[in-house]
Parts: sequence; C-alpha cells; structure tokens
Amino acid sequence: MNGEKLTLMAALVATVLCGLVIYLERAFPFLLFSRKDPPKIIRFIERYIPPMVMSALLFYCLKDISFTSSHDYLPSLIAVSFTAIVHLLKRNFLMSVFGGTLIYMILIKFM
Repeated sequence: MNGEKLTLMAALVATVLCGLVIYLERAFPFLLFSRKDPPKIIRFIERYIPPMVMSALLFYCLKDISFTSSHDYLPSLIAVSFTAIVHLLKRNFLMSVFGGTLIYMILIKFM
C-alpha cells in the first residue's frame, strides 16, 4: 500500500463485499441442495472425509514420537487413548479432539 491510507468509503465497501461473499458462500449449499437429494459424490464426501482427515491427523501427531523415554511417548499414548474412548462413547469429533488436546497439554506440562 506504500503508506496510502484507506478511505472510509473504501473500507465500508470492502467490508460489505466481504460480508456478502461470506454469506453467499455459506448459503450456496442450502440453495443448491434444498429441493433435491445431494449427488453421490457429496454423500461420499460427507461420509468418508471426516474419518480420513482424523486418520491423517493421528499419523501426523504420532510421527515424531520417540519410544526411548516414557516422558516422550506416555502423554501422547494417554491423549490418543482418551480421544478414542471419548469419541467411541460420545461420537463427537470436536469433544474428542479438544478433550484429547487438553489432556495432552496438561500431561506434557506436568510430566
């Protein structure tokens, strides 16, 4: 921007346009699929992508664990176990991921 200041009108126009784009982006699926069943590809994505993403995150989180000291792998093992148990009991991705992350952060702080 080379030191140029944004005018009030330009800032308002940019804000309104950004809000409009976000609104339309979120309304698009409802407008597109409200009167008919979604295509097979959309049903496939909504069914299989969340577990695939969770599996990728699991492998990414566990890739650098060293099994030479219990201080390295024990917090991860406990947090992953907690996450799996909470997910199996509650079937809630957010609760299990945030709970496992919280447990892990507490364990690495105090172990």
